[in-house]
Amino acid sequence: MSKAVRLKKGLDIKLFGEADQVKVEAKKPTMVALKPSDFHGLIPKVILKEGEEVKRGEVVFYDKYNKDLKFVSPVTGTISEILRGEKRRILEVRISASSTDEAVHVNPIDPSSISREEVKSTMLANGLWPFIKQRPLDKIADPSVTPKAIFISSFDSAPLAPDYDFILHGQDQFFQHGLNALAKLTDGKVNITLNGKGSPDECFVNAKNVVINKIVGKHPAGNVGTQIHHFDPIDKGEFVFTVNPQDVVTIGKFFAEGSYDPTRYVALTGSETEGRKYYKTIIGANVESIVKGNLTNDNVRVISGNALTGEAIGEKGFLGFYDAQITVLPEGDDYKFFLTDGWLAPGFDKYSSHRLFPTWLMPNKKYRLDTNLNGEERGFVVTGEMEKVLPFDILPMQLIKAIMVNDIDAMEQLGIYEIAPEDFALCEYVCTSKIAIQEKIREGLDVIEEECM
Repeated sequence: MSKAVRLKKGLDIKLFGEADQVKVEAKKPTMVALKPSDFHGLIPKVILKEGEEVKRGEVVFYDKYNKDLKFVSPVTGTISEILRGEKRRILEVRISASSTDEAVHVNPIDPSSISREEVKSTMLANGLWPFIKQRPLDKIADPSVTPKAIFISSFDSAPLAPDYDFILHGQDQFFQHGLNALAKLTDGKVNITLNGKGSPDECFVNAKNVVINKIVGKHPAGNVGTQIHHFDPIDKGEFVFTVNPQDVVTIGKFFAEGSYDPTRYVALTGSETEGRKYYKTIIGANVESIVKGNLTNDNVRVISGNALTGEAIGEKGFLGFYDAQITVLPEGDDYKFFLTDGWLAPGFDKYSSHRLFPTWLMPNKKYRLDTNLNGEERGFVVTGEMEKVLPFDILPMQLIKAIMVNDIDAMEQLGIYEIAPEDFALCEYVCTSKIAIQEKIREGLDVIEEECM
């Protein structure tokens, strides 16, 4: 049965630099990369060597501890470099794209006509399974478990987030095909959550074989974790799978056409950019093909993802596997004179969630914010600010402290099975301690996985 929820907590950070709703073809990237760091906990086993040729959809590496979990190339080309870090840890597998496009093909399949195991084996063998993540732990879903439900958020409420209604317009057939495949993986329902404030695209509204819910509120209303918490909370021993809307289309295209299609629309956003549009590119693309010529100055931070949870990758870095947004912000490492731009400035162009500046009287004002922390790490004390932005029935301060002291019983009682680092991004933003709270949440989830799963 459909449900509707109105959130009372949350925070919308209104940044300048939203992408115009115009789709353009990005310059074909000459280099792409598969980054194991995009898949938390993965230990990759590379099966191709540097210099070897690879087809689009061909397996490049698999999980060392689960050989069925495979990762495929998004392009036809050559393995140009396997970049390693400390202790020979694989950081990136870089693939030089060729001018030709030769893909691994299978016969098209109607997922509605085959069994759960056949859908699962098809997805695992062809590199589609990594698109599915799970709660608890917020990592690639365990193929051996059956989730009680699957959740898809039709919108993103993060700062400057891409508009999935715009991106998926006209993709109804492939989206439905992907939903049919996902429906085979659960004994429960596939849930699509709509933004109750807007007019969702018909590809979401007309979806079949799903439960459609609505949610209204500020960020993190668009986070799938918020939606799971309010519509179908997770207890210990239960699992919920989550999938991004664009990835549902990728899954659907494979079953409909028989080949891996890594196409992804990426929104170029941020105050330090020009040409802010939706660029058609591919998963793992070198972002230089998008940001080159579109930066307004050199002292910027290029982020794969949004300003709250994304990863700094630089102008020549590679798009994250799950990202559909590139955000460019001022670096914020320049000196600020304390009377005009510093701590004694009146703050007519500054934003604060604590109402420190007069701009709180202008609720629709957009800001050019930089990456400066404006302070150092300090005491982690009770302020009550995190509780205002976290729309969960969870005590955030107590949970974070339980993680810091490695109190597993307290972590379980305080709701760690329901959360992911992204759910605490706003808590990190408003917390005066300057502590990396998302990292603390990840550390707690790692402990739970090792000790309790």
